[in-house]
Amino acid sequence: MTDHAGIEPFEFRQTLGRFASGVTIITAADRDERRGMTASAFVSVSMTPPLILISVDNRAHMKTLLDEAEVTHFGVNVLSAAQRPLSDHFAGRPGPEESIPWFEHEGLPLIGGAIAQLVCRKQQVIPAGDHTLYLGLIEYSRYTDDDPLVYFRGQYHELG
Repeated sequence: MTDHAGIEPFEFRQTLGRFASGVTIITAADRDERRGMTASAFVSVSMTPPLILISVDNRAHMKTLLDEAEVTHFGVNVLSAAQRPLSDHFAGRPGPEESIPWFEHEGLPLIGGAIAQLVCRKQQVIPAGDHTLYLGLIEYSRYTDDDPLVYFRGQYHELG
C-alpha cells in the first residue's frame, strides 16, 4: 500500500520511457556564470502566443536559479546527434576536458551547434509534485536542419 495516488515511480519511468523525445539543455545566466541542465521534459504549448514549457526537478540547481526574480529569461537548446557528450555533461556526468560551445544572445548563454535555440521570457511558474513547470514566451529562435539527439527507453539514439 502506498501513501500516494497513481502508479509507482518505477512503473512511471518505464512506461514513459517508451516516448521518444529530443534532448535539450536548459540554460540561464547566474550573475556572471553560465549554467545549463539537460532536460527531455520540454513541450510546445501554444502557437499564438508562442509558448513552451519545461519541467525542472525541485532538487536541481537550475530550479533555484530560475526561481530568482532577476532571472527573467532562459534558453532551450535542442541538441544535435553529435552533442551526446554535452547532454551527459549537463546531466552531471562530465567527461574529460569537455569544451562547451557557449555563445550569447543578448546576455543569455546558449549552446552552439544545437539544432535549435530558443530564448524564452519566463511567463509563469507552476509547482507540480516533485518538479516545477516553467512556461516561457519565445522571444527569439534559430534552427538548422541537422539531425537531433533522441532519447528512448533510457538510451540515446539517432534518427535513421
